[in-house]
Amino acid sequence: MTEGKWDEKFKTFLKQYYWDEILQIANDYPERKSLEVEFPDLEVFDRDLAEQLLLQPDEVLPSSNNALQDIDLPIEKTLVDASVRFVKIPNKIPNRELRSKHLMQLVAIEGMIRKATEVRPKIIDAAFKCMRCEHVTMIPQTELKFVEPMECENETCGRKGPFKIQVHESTFIDAQKLQVQESPENLKGGTQPQSLDVDAEDDLAGIVKPGDRVIINGVLKSHQRTTREGKSPFYDLVLHANSIEYMDQEFDELEISPEEEEEILALSCDPKIYEKVMQSIAPSIYGYEDVKEALSLQLFSGVAKNLPDGSRVRGDIHMLFVGDPGVAKSQLLRYMVRLSPRGVFASGKSASSSGLTAAAVKDDLGDGRWTLEAGALVMADMGIAAVDEMDKMSTEDKSALHEAMEQQTISVAKAGIIATLKSRCALLGAANPKYGRFDRYEGIAQQINMPPALVSRFDMIFVLLDTPNEELDSRIAKHILKAHYAGELSEQRNNMPLSEISQEQVEVHMDVIKPVIDPDLMRKYVAYARRRIYPIMEDDAREHLVKYYMDLRKMGEGKDSPVPVTARQLEALVRLAEASARVRLSDVATLEDAKRTTRISMSCLKQVGVDPDTGAFDVDVVASGTSKSQRDKIKIMKDIIKIVGEKHPGGKAPLEEIYAEASAQDIDHEHAEELISRMKRGGDVFKPDKDHIKVV
Repeated sequence: MTEGKWDEKFKTFLKQYYWDEILQIANDYPERKSLEVEFPDLEVFDRDLAEQLLLQPDEVLPSSNNALQDIDLPIEKTLVDASVRFVKIPNKIPNRELRSKHLMQLVAIEGMIRKATEVRPKIIDAAFKCMRCEHVTMIPQTELKFVEPMECENETCGRKGPFKIQVHESTFIDAQKLQVQESPENLKGGTQPQSLDVDAEDDLAGIVKPGDRVIINGVLKSHQRTTREGKSPFYDLVLHANSIEYMDQEFDELEISPEEEEEILALSCDPKIYEKVMQSIAPSIYGYEDVKEALSLQLFSGVAKNLPDGSRVRGDIHMLFVGDPGVAKSQLLRYMVRLSPRGVFASGKSASSSGLTAAAVKDDLGDGRWTLEAGALVMADMGIAAVDEMDKMSTEDKSALHEAMEQQTISVAKAGIIATLKSRCALLGAANPKYGRFDRYEGIAQQINMPPALVSRFDMIFVLLDTPNEELDSRIAKHILKAHYAGELSEQRNNMPLSEISQEQVEVHMDVIKPVIDPDLMRKYVAYARRRIYPIMEDDAREHLVKYYMDLRKMGEGKDSPVPVTARQLEALVRLAEASARVRLSDVATLEDAKRTTRISMSCLKQVGVDPDTGAFDVDVVASGTSKSQRDKIKIMKDIIKIVGEKHPGGKAPLEEIYAEASAQDIDHEHAEELISRMKRGGDVFKPDKDHIKVV
């Protein structure tokens, strides 16, 4: 079949199927110059042509573009540079399965954009002027190397140069190089993700950013490697992009059909919507109603506010789980990442600060310049970032989280790049207590290996204790075994062809661990709420929160009382109340929402912000790691060391005398030792030898 025939076929096809879209492009041309054609439409129209497109795209694609450019339009415009972009290509091949047989075929590659260079002009038709006779020669640039004319085209001249390039007469198009990497969730265990270079040109350049999940359809080509010895027999693969489709969308980009919208609105009127949402979060984990309620509020998130003075108040709710090993913390984290449209999971020990925020790397795509590679918190923009094992992170890695949590930006100043990246994500952290298990007679700050400045940025901190309780344990054990039994039935049915287990049996038992709301619908429900619902708090709800806050603050008014809560906790209450209104798609945050919020917050404070010595609420236990009563005791100890030291030469106070004096002041030996070691760490005292101590 000659190329001309294809042109006519494509003309007929485009007129039949895409006439309205062509007119739309003609109106917007040259701002829009791409016509998206769905491959299944072409297959219905002409199967042979569709097959040729997959196998010989280099011959067929120019025909489709010619056909689009030649179509007679009812308005006086010609679509000179317009091109046809084919989407929904069936030929989807994973990155690691690309082989030489796929060369020169039209393939679809799915993955995550890892790097994108700047958009730069690329010359496609170079105009050369002969310096002797001034004749201009046009040379199309299709090769990797820049091609110059061998001799002047002018018959009367015919010399071999010299030539000068005429930039204003040459034709340029925008070009960009991308690197697409396999999506982390599709990887088999222990394999490194493979990446592929992509050339994006014209209106495909500059539309994707690192972190986007995309399907890139294009022609797979190869470029010969060159080494010092000359040309190598090995070739590198490059994909010449024909179209780019987005896969993983933010909450704002999820498509919701009218039928689904009806279903969402019907759900929101259900009086049991809170229970249903809670039961849809990690149904395979038994109990934890208050934790799941808080997680559901985190999914919906409060409203981010941009204030007139240019500041921004975050709407995302950060949560931290601290608890004994084996209470399903990581399970909850993984489930939330799957539920959120942009969820990223990182484990503290294996994540470095540059892996969480951003790394400056030498660019291997272009000319070896420094470029930024987005880390986990940037990839999770508008979603949820779950960081497990937060206590195992190194100190400098933890400090990288401060700015990301409060300002929701990540500032980079490395290798001559000064940039601010957005990380508008909710952080969900999990940490184990320092000594393996939780000691309920000691403050939380001594048990979490995390800086107080970081801990105070969490809106909610849950302590998950593993306490034996006969009735509860038997219920949990039964639930776990039911879940395993359902899994066993399902696996046997799927993997053993002769199995007698019916699908009905599997479904009956799966009911135990089936989410009440289907995860896809749940995701769309959350997306709908976040996109459409911006609740305003009623007066009585505001008053309730203020009263609750003031009551807690009042506890801290006496001279010796600790400070129970700070303004940060009040902001957290507001965010939770807004999220609570969003769950039932309400534009008003009512007193009910405020009460739900204070209830959750109170249960958190009871677990976390209580001074173990006095039983009083004390925000300093969380915020600074030292409660008021301990600070007072440190002061007393310091005075004792000073007084005892004055009696001895050189101010050296014997430890025995100090312990005796301390016990007279109601501080026992063990406590006194701990306080002295704290003061030593803080640099207030030092030991000249093992039996004496001295104030600095």
